[in-house]
Amino acid sequence: MKRFALIGAAGYIAPRHMRAIKDTGNELVSAYDINDSVGIIDSISPQSEFFTEFERFTEHAWTLKRNTETALDYVSVCSPNYLHHAHIAAGLRLGCDVICEKPLVPTPVILDELSLIERETGKRVYNILQLRHHQAILDLKDKVAREASEHKYDVDLTYITSRGKWYMESWKGDPRKSFGVATNIGVHFYDMLHFIFGNLQRSVVHFTGEHKAAGYLEYEKARVRWFLSIDANDLPASVKGKKPTYRSITVSGEEMEFSEGFTDLHTTSYREILSGGGYGIEDARHCVETVDAIRSAAIVGPQNQEGHPFLQQLI
Repeated sequence: MKRFALIGAAGYIAPRHMRAIKDTGNELVSAYDINDSVGIIDSISPQSEFFTEFERFTEHAWTLKRNTETALDYVSVCSPNYLHHAHIAAGLRLGCDVICEKPLVPTPVILDELSLIERETGKRVYNILQLRHHQAILDLKDKVAREASEHKYDVDLTYITSRGKWYMESWKGDPRKSFGVATNIGVHFYDMLHFIFGNLQRSVVHFTGEHKAAGYLEYEKARVRWFLSIDANDLPASVKGKKPTYRSITVSGEEMEFSEGFTDLHTTSYREILSGGGYGIEDARHCVETVDAIRSAAIVGPQNQEGHPFLQQLI
């Protein structure tokens, strides 16, 4: 049984990590968050210590470290995006391997810094790239590999996940902390595209704003028009008023079934890591480089049918 601590226990994604720790037969020993709305712990690990001050959390971890029977094995990081670097570094320096939510960090430069800390501590960082475990993604990856087409696939990626006014008041609405919509809700899709279609060759951004972004990505095996949004007004008429989220991926005109199969992907990710697999810094590098390029790109008008169909309602 491995002993875990969790940083960012009150966040949206934290319960998936807590359940993954429990479902893989391990123990959540302690948790930290500046907010104290963490009642979910009662149904998963009621004996876990909990701290609202980082100094007390780390002091507790150092105390546990004195005894090999109580020392932490892993730190799971579910904190706001801009704190990932600091919290990963703290976990590594506590002598733990670290499992971190996406985006791992915002830039390749910080990835290099984490690699240095890995070498200094002898511990490893793992990134949750759960779409790599989704069966529909694995099936499509196998299909693309089997077909070995000389022509690139034409892909439309559309992801609209409605968010209320609270979103812009939270850290997620602050681009200095979330790094913007494309990074916050898109990074795992960019990883998925790389996972299936190979290395990125070209990136163009057609629109970016507080609530949505759109652009074009060209990979070794695909041309991708993408649109991401947190604005409910962007939902297509077929789902507006019925569902808050619209997720669509078409590959050469064929819709990919992608609505189910997400429930246990964090647990699957944990099992892979605990069995000696999992995805580390170099696996995450490609999607970090992609979102870094998108954030710094100049906005240009779409050409040669590279604009996403939803872009017409924005320009």
